[in-house]
Amino acid sequence: MASVSPRWPRSVRFVPGVLVAAGLLWDILAPAQYWGDPMLAAACVVAGSLLSLRHTVTIGVLVVAGVLALTAKDGYLGHSTGYLELVNTVFAALIGVGVNRVLARHGRRLEMVRSVAEAAQRAVLPVPPPRIGPLAVAACYRAAHAEAQIGGDAYAVQGSPYGTRVLIADVRGKGLGAVGAVSVLLGAFREAAGSVPDLMGLADRLEAALLREFDDRVEELRLEGFVTALLGEFSPDAGEVRLLDCGHPAAYLCDGADGPRVRALHPRDPGLPLGMSALGVPRPGPERWPFAVGDTLLLVTDGVTEARDASGVFYDPQSRLSAPGRPPFQGPQDVIDALVRDVERWTAGPRDDDMAVLAVTRER
Repeated sequence: MASVSPRWPRSVRFVPGVLVAAGLLWDILAPAQYWGDPMLAAACVVAGSLLSLRHTVTIGVLVVAGVLALTAKDGYLGHSTGYLELVNTVFAALIGVGVNRVLARHGRRLEMVRSVAEAAQRAVLPVPPPRIGPLAVAACYRAAHAEAQIGGDAYAVQGSPYGTRVLIADVRGKGLGAVGAVSVLLGAFREAAGSVPDLMGLADRLEAALLREFDDRVEELRLEGFVTALLGEFSPDAGEVRLLDCGHPAAYLCDGADGPRVRALHPRDPGLPLGMSALGVPRPGPERWPFAVGDTLLLVTDGVTEARDASGVFYDPQSRLSAPGRPPFQGPQDVIDALVRDVERWTAGPRDDDMAVLAVTRER
C-alpha cells in the first residue's frame, strides 16, 4: 500500500504522530488517568488508513510503549487496571494494522481491475500508424480511473483513395457498454473509410452501425445512446483538411514557425451526435480548411475541454497552448505532450473524465 493516497496532501502523514503526542501529553497532564486514550486509539486507526504497514506498526509500537510507561509511572503496572489498559492499547494497535491490510488488499484488487481495463482499452483502441504519406500522427489516451471503469473515448486514422481520414469520438457512458459501442464504431470506420467516397456517407455508415448496436441494448441505451464524433479527411496532397462535426468539441489548428499559434476550427453549423438521426434534423456538410506544411490538426474529447481548475473554470486549449514564450511545436507528439502536461497543471489533481487526443502534422 502506498504510504499516502495521492488524493491527500503529504502533510497527512504527520497526523498519527500528532495524535500520539497529544494523547500521551493529555494523559500526563490530565487530573485523571487515560483521558488521552481516544486520541491514541484514533492514531492507530488513522495510521492504518493513511500510512504504509511499516509506519502503522511503528505508530502502534509507540502507542503501546507510551501507555506502558505511563502505567508504570502511575503504579498500575502490577494491577488488573494496568493490564486491561495495556490489552486495550494492544488491541487498538492491532486494529490499525488490520485496517491497513484490508485497505492494501482492496488497493491491489483495484489496481488489478484498472490494469485489465487499460489492457482492454488498448486492445479496442490500438495505437495509430506513426506516419501516413506526408502526415505524421500521434495519439494519447488518459483514463480518469473513475471507479476503475473503461471509458468510451475513441480515435482512428486510416488511409483511403480519397485521402487520409481521421476520427475522434466520445461514446456516452462508461464501462463495457461504452467499450462495445467503441468497438462497433471503430470497426465500421475501418471498414467504410476506404470505400465510402465522402464524409457525409461515412457518417451515415457509422450512424447505421451504431443504431444496430443500440437496438440490441437495454431501453435506456436505445433512448439515450449517442456518440459525439468529429470526422476529418486530408486531401491526397495534405494541403487541405475537411471536417465534419457530429456534436463533438471543435478541432484546433496549430501553426506558426516562430511560436505556437492555436485557433479553434469551430463549425458554422455543428450537427447532432451519431445515433440521433431519429430526430429528423439534416446533417450539415463538411467544412474545408487549408493545411500548410508544419501545421498540426489537434483533435480532443471533452475530457480536455471540460477539465476544470480549482475555481471551476474550463480548460481552453486555444489560449493555453498559444501562451507567449512557449517554443514552437516539433511535431504531433510534442503538441500532445504539451497539452497533457498543461491539462494536468490546470486541474492539479484527478480529472472527472477520460481524455483522448489525436494530432496530425503535415511534414515536408
